[in-house]
Amino acid sequence: MALRPSRPKTKRGMAFTIGGGLAVVAVIALAFVYFVLFPTSSPKPLALSASTGATPVSASTRLAGTWKIAPGSVAGYRVREKLGFLPAESDAVGRTSAITGSATVAESKDVVTISRASFVVAVDTLKSNESMRDQHIRTIGLQSDTYPKATFVLSSPVTLPASALAGQTIHTSVTGVFNIHGTSRREIVPLQMRLSNSSIKAVGSLTFPWAEFNMTAPSVGGFVNVTNRATMEFELALARS
Repeated sequence: MALRPSRPKTKRGMAFTIGGGLAVVAVIALAFVYFVLFPTSSPKPLALSASTGATPVSASTRLAGTWKIAPGSVAGYRVREKLGFLPAESDAVGRTSAITGSATVAESKDVVTISRASFVVAVDTLKSNESMRDQHIRTIGLQSDTYPKATFVLSSPVTLPASALAGQTIHTSVTGVFNIHGTSRREIVPLQMRLSNSSIKAVGSLTFPWAEFNMTAPSVGGFVNVTNRATMEFELALARS
């Protein structure tokens, strides 16, 4: 004889059963919001592409002069999302190629120095893999509707090691003033750089608590939140002006 599932015999038992069912539905709804509306697949952090061999800057090439932003430049954000009490499986990433600016290079014998540099990023053009997220950051977190631009101005010259002229990827750092969300801060940013006869490439990132730039970590309906630190990342390609 088949057994029938037992039914709660009291109102309290029925309340617990209904409550448990609602909790399951809530978890499923949260999972739908996160995994469907906010997919977890995200681009890898920016980095200079691997080179099969260094190509030295030719002795006849003069790097001194002004170098401007060229196609292939990109900047954006990377944040760790959380669904309720569950950690996200990957980062939320938004990027844009709407970057302007230039750098001034000085050269003396085998010493190359970046004497000046300033860049502007149109953060109101940032795009991620989810249009809903893109709309939210216009009014919360980055608030790009109110603060549509982010800027960087080099504070002190950067002298590159001799290996830069050998075409090798070098590791250095720059000091400059970032203005994000209408707030300016002087920061030191580690860089990967590579020089060639026709281009200068630089990749870097800056991770900071949201509060350092007077921002509040975004929260979408209490379901999707981000951790209290954000990363600004960039890959700049410069061509001779």
